[in-house]
Amino acid sequence: MAEPASGRPHRSPSPASDVAMSLLQSFIRAGVSDVVVAPGSRSQALALAAAELERIGAVRLHVRIDERGAAFLALGLAVESGRPALVITTSGTAVANLHPGVLEAHHAGVPLIVLSADRPAELRGIRSNQTTMQPGIFAGAVRLERDVTAPEGATGETDAAARLAREALAASLGRVASGAFVAHPGPGPVHLNLQLREPLSAPIALDPSAAAATAAPAPAEPATVPGPALIAAGPRTVVVAGAGAGPAAEEFARDGGWPLIAEVTSGAHFGPNLVVAYRELLREAGFGDQVERVVVFGHPTLSREVPALVQRDGVEAIAVAPWGIEWFNPGRRIHRFERSVRTEPHPPSADERAWLGRWVHASRMLVEAGLPEVAPVASGVDETGHVSDFAAQREYMRVQLAAMRAPVTRRALVDSVWAATWPHDRLVFGASRLIRDADRAVPGRRIMAHANRGLAGIDGTVATAIGIAVASQARDAASDPSHAGVTRALIGDLTLLHDVGSLLLGAGERQPRLQLIVGNDGGGSIFDALEVAGSAPAAAFDRVQFTPQQVDLASLAAAYGWKYARASIRSELDEALGTRIDGPSILEVPLPR
Repeated sequence: MAEPASGRPHRSPSPASDVAMSLLQSFIRAGVSDVVVAPGSRSQALALAAAELERIGAVRLHVRIDERGAAFLALGLAVESGRPALVITTSGTAVANLHPGVLEAHHAGVPLIVLSADRPAELRGIRSNQTTMQPGIFAGAVRLERDVTAPEGATGETDAAARLAREALAASLGRVASGAFVAHPGPGPVHLNLQLREPLSAPIALDPSAAAATAAPAPAEPATVPGPALIAAGPRTVVVAGAGAGPAAEEFARDGGWPLIAEVTSGAHFGPNLVVAYRELLREAGFGDQVERVVVFGHPTLSREVPALVQRDGVEAIAVAPWGIEWFNPGRRIHRFERSVRTEPHPPSADERAWLGRWVHASRMLVEAGLPEVAPVASGVDETGHVSDFAAQREYMRVQLAAMRAPVTRRALVDSVWAATWPHDRLVFGASRLIRDADRAVPGRRIMAHANRGLAGIDGTVATAIGIAVASQARDAASDPSHAGVTRALIGDLTLLHDVGSLLLGAGERQPRLQLIVGNDGGGSIFDALEVAGSAPAAAFDRVQFTPQQVDLASLAAAYGWKYARASIRSELDEALGTRIDGPSILEVPLPR
């Protein structure tokens, strides 16, 4: 665009709008496909630029009124797509409300870019409305932070914005432009704090043909990690896969011929070496006490037995993580830290076969022992003494009907949801008892299961599930609409209520194929497992830990426009899980405390 005689570019009456548009277009060119906006006055230039870019088909825009939900929505979008999503907020407490999502992204290694609008520097420290010290608000949780001075319409400002976008995107993916490591190895959140002066916005209309120029390319390749360290055969070894481990942990265990302890959302909960009943076996003589070496991938969070194993005398502990500045290191007893590892596949010895076989066989026996008993069906004998097929069939039907009419237990719930999930679906777990019940019981299957285990918080689970659903279904529908999967989120009642605001999908927002399956036991029964539950006064414990609730979830669903169903017996659960999911819905499953 030509410049006026003064030498100052004059694309619009608002330098804020010009820089906002340049910044967002540069992000899109670099691979960003999703922008989440939480409305506000100071951020209007960014929000309106995002809306214009959506109008021409250059980006997917998502609008949320609550910043905490907006951050976790962006987190879910990034988890599924592998690209950072942008989160746009106004100034003041709006930025602080992003903190839980930023912390989860930091600890889980999820790319996320915060664009916070701010007052210009001259308005700081003088009690200006909605003004606080936004630079540094996320402390050490971001890969990169920039406090950007307010644009004035000077030459080169839009070019500087474009460079800033490229720098921010590289940092969120865990690398600088050359591909080298940054201070925080691996992906994570970035914070660009943008000072903006009046006029805060001006109309900018783009030619729809510009969408092709800003179409998002394929996701950037991850940063290169050092070559894998060799882990030799020899000691009696178990492999542990926690959150973020991925399928590499399963391959490593299979190559070494070692038992695999893989949490349900590790990305490695499958394969012939999987040991589901690991808690019991790690406590059992002849199993856990015989372990000489443990190789830990990712971040285990679902048991006490794994940290206890790492800290046991006589066990060599090796932690494996491709990124991060904090390592899994309970009791500071880890002996080696590696970015990646390998072992040489080899024909197993008799001792190695016996070691693996004992773990896998014992695990299967323990898991099967936890299944509900079904009475054997014997052939019936009629009044003449002949075997009656009719009598046998009648007995069979009686047993089956009794099972279908039985109340839903936690074990039945996790088994049914796990079985109903296909490889092209997505499954999200909340931070409740149910993820632990699933981790104890469900068989190995190579499906996409996720949970916010960076900090293992209860907050933002609904928003995260929506983000995963939207991103996965956008990609599936683009390739083959007939094979687009669904997303199910298995959560507790308090997890739903803590993030209830994320149920609000306003006009123009995407309606994903998402089923929230709420195991409702009337409060936080996960705390019943605490030692203090056996000694604290019952009334006090219930009030401040269990926090009983009696919310009418059917009315709640109706208020937010979500479909609702209730399943209290097995037949109702099977029917609800087999029903076509064509939009957002809530399935309530009453559970005993």
